[in-house]
Amino acid sequence: MSKMGEFIAFQATVELLRDRNQYQLLHDVYAECMSAQKSNKLQTQNFVKRIYKQFSVEEISAKISQMLKAEDVKAEVEIIYQTIENLHDACPHNKGDWYFTGDYPTPGGNVVVNKAFMNYVEGNVGRGY
Repeated sequence: MSKMGEFIAFQATVELLRDRNQYQLLHDVYAECMSAQKSNKLQTQNFVKRIYKQFSVEEISAKISQMLKAEDVKAEVEIIYQTIENLHDACPHNKGDWYFTGDYPTPGGNVVVNKAFMNYVEGNVGRGY
């Protein structure tokens, strides 16, 4: 999660925010991150999860499909993700789902995702760590 803008799910979520006139949420979450950074609490939670909570997995998948489909393709394109529950069923002994859920097991993970988001909003191309 070191460069937010490179992740298609994040790009799709930003597009959904624009489509629904909810783009202000990015600025609200950025303000939360800035406040947390100033009070040395950037590690306490993943503030970026608030952005994704606005949409279902199906909505984000549909937007990804729309974004990735080339204009000259006539066929229907659908991107389907495995649910977190099915991921847990498929890999019952692997607890490494934080990449998909945003529930990072260490404070450092929260710092990285929050900084990566702050870099995205600020237009910085550097990594979040």
